[in-house]
Amino acid sequence: MRLSNAPGRSTVSDGLIQVCLVYSAQAREVLELPLLVSPDCTVIQALQTSGLLVQRPEIDPATMTVGVWGRKVALTHVLRDQDRIEIYRPLKVDPKVARRERFVRQGARTAGLFTKKRPGAKAGY
Repeated sequence: MRLSNAPGRSTVSDGLIQVCLVYSAQAREVLELPLLVSPDCTVIQALQTSGLLVQRPEIDPATMTVGVWGRKVALTHVLRDQDRIEIYRPLKVDPKVARRERFVRQGARTAGLFTKKRPGAKAGY
């Protein structure tokens, strides 16, 4: 069931809870869907209710990672009022590998903690 009232309002008195589903297919593109669901609704049920799995075929429930307010949860997690469900994209590059490559490209003198030092100071100060 889609939400029809203004965001931020609680609808627990109606027997339904308000949750927000957030998905970003690419950088700087955020899809935010407010939903009204039953109090015993799970993450996967909210995803199915939203219709996002049909709209975005690249989202595979078997392999996707989801979280509620930045904490990773299972698809069977029971939602609470005002929860924010986040669908995470897989990483294209391992952050450790990206940092190593950046360090090699920039060199030791222009990367890291000691890039700005006092004139005439020893290395690392």
